[in-house]
Amino acid sequence: MSYTIKQVAERTNLSDHTLRYYDREGLMPLLKRSASGIRNYSENDICWIELINCLKNSGMSLGEIKEFMNLCLKGEETCEERKEILQKHKENILNQIERLNNSLGIIDYKLDHYKQIGIFHIDG
Repeated sequence: MSYTIKQVAERTNLSDHTLRYYDREGLMPLLKRSASGIRNYSENDICWIELINCLKNSGMSLGEIKEFMNLCLKGEETCEERKEILQKHKENILNQIERLNNSLGIIDYKLDHYKQIGIFHIDG
């Protein structure tokens, strides 16, 4: 089964513009087109888009995502390299979660004590 760009946009919560951008940037190398150039998305293409979104939303740059996708296209010979990239990315995410949890703790403290401290002052 093939999907139109509009169907894929609705399914992935991305705009048509973003999907076209991903294609232009080489992030959709397996995407097929009709004879007239219309993009025909497969279920596999949608899975790639979901992976792109996951990586992008968790802080990986589009350049790094493109590099990762190119390694995917090379098959089994790049398994270990891809695994290392994902492991490093996971560590980055965990570090980011820790920083955000620390920030959330400070904000929660400030909110819990807002009435006692009133207006926030920064004293030297």
